[in-house]
Order: sequence, then structure tokens, then C-alpha cells
Amino acid sequence: MTVRAVLGIRRWRHNPVCRATDRHEARVALAALVLMLLAAPVIGWKTGSLTDDALRRTVRTQHQQRHLTPAVVVRPAPGTPHAAQDPETAVTEASTRTSVVAGWRAPDGTARTGTVSTTSTRTEPGARIEIWTDGRGDPAVRPMDLPTARTHAVLAGVGATLLVGGLTEVARRLVVWRMMQRRYARLDRAWAEVGPDWGRTGTGS
Repeated sequence: MTVRAVLGIRRWRHNPVCRATDRHEARVALAALVLMLLAAPVIGWKTGSLTDDALRRTVRTQHQQRHLTPAVVVRPAPGTPHAAQDPETAVTEASTRTSVVAGWRAPDGTARTGTVSTTSTRTEPGARIEIWTDGRGDPAVRPMDLPTARTHAVLAGVGATLLVGGLTEVARRLVVWRMMQRRYARLDRAWAEVGPDWGRTGTGS
């Protein structure tokens, strides 16, 4: 609809039956098309770029503040299925995590014990695992990596582009709807003026 209205601007310009509202609608469609083709990609690229910069800083900060720490399994965590402790039934490292009670040492040398999550298939008591901890020695989530950050930035850019394009189309439809409402109101007023005399002798109709 938008492209067809834009292509009709030149054809309607010298058309004697073309109404002013038709030209206005075509100009609105042209402005919306320009925003979709130019502004939306630029805003999407800028959003993705800013998001990428912010996430890269987050990645650097997380890798500076979080560290892999050796720990020793004390016992299975309460509620952990026994099957999850069997290495033969474990699935790939990327798709499973097991909760265990483990002990480790904080950076200041104090002993810590708590429930942690691990991808290791060796989770029997006494097994050595590695966990992520923060600067105080508390368990922490694994820091984000650069590929994940880049993926989030790309998705943010694409989402911003689609959002701007969608909002532009919604705005165009609202403007056109408002123009049509005004057109119908003018027609109603014109009909109210000539309607009662329509078809009467001597009225020129």
C-alpha cells in the first residue's frame, strides 16, 4: 500500500480528478518509506553498536571480577536425583548442570562451604571440580563471553530496526485514518448543505 501510494505521486500530480487528500496521503507514505529504508536501519545499527560496547565492558568487568576456583565435592545437594550423579547417565557438558555441596577457599584463605552448580560428570564426594567465584569468594555465575555479547548486540540492533519500522507504519496508518475521517466529515457537511434540495426543480441538480 505504501509503495503503491508513493509511485502514484507523479501520476496523480497532474490528474484532474486527484484530490488534495490523495496527494497528502502519498506524501505521508513517502515519508514513512524513507524512514523505514533509512532511519530505521541507522537507528538499529546505532542501537546494536551501543549495546555491543556496553556488553563488551560488561564482559571485561566480569572476567576481571570472577575467577575459576578449585573446590571439593562434599555431598550431593538436597533433592538432587541420584541418576544425575552417575557419569554414565550424564549428558553433554553444555546441556546439564548438577548441584552439589562443595568446599573451597576464598581469596583471603578462609574455608567456604555451600551449594554450587557444576557441569562436571564427577560429582561423587571427594571429587575435585572448578566453580566460578567473585572477589569475595562467593559463588558467581559464569562470566559472559564475547560471542554471546555479540549475539545479544545483533539481536538488539535487529529488534530496534523492526520496532522503528513497525512504529512508522502504525503512525502512517493513524495519520491516513485521521485524514479519511476529516474527508468524510467534509463530505457529510457538503451533503447536509445540498442534500435537502437534491433533485428539486430549479435547484440546478
